[in-house]
Amino acid sequence: MYTRIITLMNNLRLRTKFFLSFGCVALIPVLIVGVFLTSELRNMAMGNALEQITANVDRVKKRTGEMLGVPLDIAYRLSNDSRLEEAANHRYVSVYDVVQAYWNYPDFREFVRLYDEISSIRLYIDNPTVLDNWEFLQADEKTTEEQWYRTALAQKGLVIWDYIQDNRNGRYYLSLIRKVDFLKQRTSGVLVVNVNTNELNSILKQETFETLIVDENDNIVASNRADTLGRTLADIDFKAVTAAEHGLYDVTIDGKPFKMLIENWQPGGSLNSLRIISIFSVDSIVQEPNRIILLAASVIIFALIMAILLIYYFSRLLTGRMLQLSKHISKVSSGNLGATLVIDGKDEIGQLARQFNHMVRNIGDLMNEVQESNRQKNAILLKQNEIKFKMMASQINPHFLFNALESIRMKAHLRGQADISQVVRLLGKMIRKNLEVGNGMISLQSELETVSCYLGLQKFRYDDRLAYELDVDPRADAVQIPPLIIQPLVENCVLHGLENRMDGGMVRVDIRIEDGQLKVQVSDNGTGISKARMQQIRQMLENKDDYETNNIGMRNIHMRLQLTYGPEYGLTLASQPGYGTQISFAIPLRSDTYV
Repeated sequence: MYTRIITLMNNLRLRTKFFLSFGCVALIPVLIVGVFLTSELRNMAMGNALEQITANVDRVKKRTGEMLGVPLDIAYRLSNDSRLEEAANHRYVSVYDVVQAYWNYPDFREFVRLYDEISSIRLYIDNPTVLDNWEFLQADEKTTEEQWYRTALAQKGLVIWDYIQDNRNGRYYLSLIRKVDFLKQRTSGVLVVNVNTNELNSILKQETFETLIVDENDNIVASNRADTLGRTLADIDFKAVTAAEHGLYDVTIDGKPFKMLIENWQPGGSLNSLRIISIFSVDSIVQEPNRIILLAASVIIFALIMAILLIYYFSRLLTGRMLQLSKHISKVSSGNLGATLVIDGKDEIGQLARQFNHMVRNIGDLMNEVQESNRQKNAILLKQNEIKFKMMASQINPHFLFNALESIRMKAHLRGQADISQVVRLLGKMIRKNLEVGNGMISLQSELETVSCYLGLQKFRYDDRLAYELDVDPRADAVQIPPLIIQPLVENCVLHGLENRMDGGMVRVDIRIEDGQLKVQVSDNGTGISKARMQQIRQMLENKDDYETNNIGMRNIHMRLQLTYGPEYGLTLASQPGYGTQISFAIPLRSDTYV
């Protein structure tokens, strides 16, 4: 099946393929993107609405909390007012005494006058000598049977919020209800602070969405819709909300979808809680996105129709020139590199034709350049592989071995002392280390053991004519270096610098870690090197040809340092005839230069 589809596609004309490509590359992605953006736009609008409704609820909660803080503060102050205790519990003997006592305690009236947040204050007490007025009321049988009254008496001073009817004016208020204990008189009363409904509603009227404040009995105590104030949730077809907890809900009102956010809230740590309910219509939120989506769909459809017409026209222009290009490519593929393609125009096809002609003319040169480049790369790799890693043991002067062994023989013959065995041990250790050297890296400490063996043997040979000193930074012991790059330098100092001096001399090896590099200097105070000879040595070090010389050890070290660490590294020589010679080099400290 797959093969048949491929065959069918290959047999289609180029113009038909343009249309199919347009459908696959443009039409389908546009539809997918359109559906995706439509969904995202609706989700974004819904998300913004949810963020706004959450912010509205938080704002209402904060501002209402500030408003309800006033009656909470008043209730606290009154519950600790000794003057109120005296006025409420005094046994009056005449009506005049009662009236006089009321006039002497104007705090209830002053609170109402000073704070717009409250509408009135009532205190229900059990004192038969007190006359009912607007503030002090006798708790009659009807009042004592009210649920809010019995709940307040059952609590020990906890605040209760309830939507109750005021006994004086018959209106309903969101009221703070609290039991007041008069400790001195060992009596109690119930304090009721009625919240100003107009002030509470004014907070909600500033909100965009429909917002309600509901008590635990589903009474609507405040609303920015006047027709819902004083009713219950069941009265406005919100029966499903009565059992709903805190959170976001999808509800249906009059057959239309709505989003509803419920926030449970206990102001001032009261016994019961209030609920803030905010509602918005889903249709009103997505109305604007739907209008934008419809407009965008119309524009997209028009653009697609125009694109189809343009594709048809331009496909006719392209197919003819592409067919000509295809024929020329067939000629070139058959081996005719001398064919020239002529296509008019400065567009991409014309430029492609010119570049194709240029490519055909230069293809031979390009192949030669590639071959030459490969040859050079192979030569470089071959040269690196051909750099012979000379076993430094083979560069130990045979005369040195002979003289050392002869000295051992003569010493053993004439003296038979214990130092003979020591020098034999050093010679054996040095020969063994040279035989064990490979192409890998070794630690500086191992290299210095070879140097110490060599200098010990030479000290045995020259006796007091040779002195040496190794000054090594302890941090450098673990640094990894190429093998046998210090011992041959020491050997050069001994053989070429000190051998011709009758009074002998000093060989010094200084190794330091400075500026992120391992710096090594081998020096002697021997005869030195003339300027002409120094020039020859430097030319020999920089000569890339592989030939044998007397200084193959130094040249070997120089080339290995450059191949390992880069052309900027290698040996540095300094000498002054009659004063000695210094040979130094540096090794960069990298992550691979430690064990």
